[in-house]
Amino acid sequence: MGEGKPTAYLPSSSSSSSYISRFCSSALRTKTLASSSPSDSSIRTLSGDALVRRLGLFDLILIGVGASIGAGIFVVTGTVARDAGPGVTISFILAGASCVLNALCYAELASRFPAVVGGAYLYTYTAFNELTAFLVFAQLMLDYHIGAASIARSLASYVVAVLELFPFFKENIPSWIGHGGEEFLGGALSINILAPILLVLLTIILCRGVGESSAVNCFMTVTKVVIVLFVIIVGAFKVDVSNWSPFAPNGFEAILTGATVVFFAYVGFDAVANSAEESKRPQRDLPIAIMGSLLVCVVLYIGVCLVITGMVPYKLLGEDAPLAEAFTSKGLKYVSILISIGAVAGLTTTLLVGLYVQSRLYLGLGRDGLLPSLFARVHPKAHTPVHSQIWVGIVASILAGLFNIHALSHILSVGSLTGYSVVAACVVTLRWNDKTASQVSTRWTSTWQEAAVIAVLASIALYSRQVYMNPPGFSCPGVPIVPAVCIFFNIFLFAQLHYEAWVRFVILSLISIGIYAFYGQYHADPLSSNETIIYHRAPIEEGQ
Repeated sequence: MGEGKPTAYLPSSSSSSSYISRFCSSALRTKTLASSSPSDSSIRTLSGDALVRRLGLFDLILIGVGASIGAGIFVVTGTVARDAGPGVTISFILAGASCVLNALCYAELASRFPAVVGGAYLYTYTAFNELTAFLVFAQLMLDYHIGAASIARSLASYVVAVLELFPFFKENIPSWIGHGGEEFLGGALSINILAPILLVLLTIILCRGVGESSAVNCFMTVTKVVIVLFVIIVGAFKVDVSNWSPFAPNGFEAILTGATVVFFAYVGFDAVANSAEESKRPQRDLPIAIMGSLLVCVVLYIGVCLVITGMVPYKLLGEDAPLAEAFTSKGLKYVSILISIGAVAGLTTTLLVGLYVQSRLYLGLGRDGLLPSLFARVHPKAHTPVHSQIWVGIVASILAGLFNIHALSHILSVGSLTGYSVVAACVVTLRWNDKTASQVSTRWTSTWQEAAVIAVLASIALYSRQVYMNPPGFSCPGVPIVPAVCIFFNIFLFAQLHYEAWVRFVILSLISIGIYAFYGQYHADPLSSNETIIYHRAPIEEGQ
């Protein structure tokens, strides 16, 4: 008996050791992609059909602007100004500058790997490893799913508000159709009919083809930008410069706090990176579109800030609709109607681009085997990932139709900050001449002061002890200083989030590791795309 016991446990111990070894080996795999040149016309995929290259530079810029500017430009500018005063303009400049640094990192990687969908997930897979890439995808996707449902409900509310401008609909539309929702089971369920209907319509447009969805986004984004410009121009004639004094009534601290809040108003420019496989000239256009769309947003936000704080003393700004109330107080009620229309257009483009990006991320993981191959299928005629798109629409419709998803808004932004930080780290890693001799590590600290010290020391060490090569295409300046500043600021913003956001980050990471352990590691194959396919160009492009 004494001799039998050790023998009995050997198989189990050997099996556990083998499983752990396999898990570690799989988790640390990387995806090898050759840096693409402008003349590249093929990629490797698991599918027999590629996405179609229809998006020009103007389309890509509109995708970035459409994703970034929603109804928030008419609301968040005024709500933050109530605390920061006219200094809210500086808040938007600081937040915009931070986003520009993040955008520089995205622009380099989009130029380095312009031929394949995936965005932050793809960059992480290439620079770090498979498991980290899957974790980044999970954090981003939860943000996208909850965000899409929340935006759909807001859009439903604004659509109802516009309909109620007509006497026939005034106060005749029940809450369960679009205004908020009809609550059941003590608020556990909140029924909203219009939000899922809007999501279904947008999903159908996206399934029909990137040309159709781009046309809708173009029309809505141009409408939104024209309305914002009109608001700025009309409001400029009602500005009283005395309202700009004092410029920072609550000091620089309030301005800095405002910058951490409005930072998320710029989130969306990264959507351009996920359009890589549908861009006509990705290596040239993607970096320009990422930076261009962000700069357009910065200019528009600053313009609205100057107008709203100049029209009305900051202390008198309303909470729910500050910009509309400011114009109404000046006898320009018709402008508030335009603002409602602009809000509908803004939310429509934000939702449309959000659904578009989600489907392309699912497509990328389906191709790599981390998700079922169903997500990798591309419709042979429409050249869109129909199955991924329908799945994304179903998830958003269920969340928006049955739950008051606004209650989860405080756990959002985790995915964006995670993605931005990892992308910045990817730039540093991919620039190293000898990646095998070096590692990038990030330590989470309890206070932002400690994080600042670590960021400075790490930047000095990376700058003085490493040699960096120049990538093909667009090159982010100031590597590794710029990426290190991005990581530090993103971690600082992460520290400002509600504690439940941290809980969400940990729980979702553990769930994702479980999914990877039981499915992903057995099916993923970063080198499985051995079938080379040629891109389908739009007919109009054949002669170019």
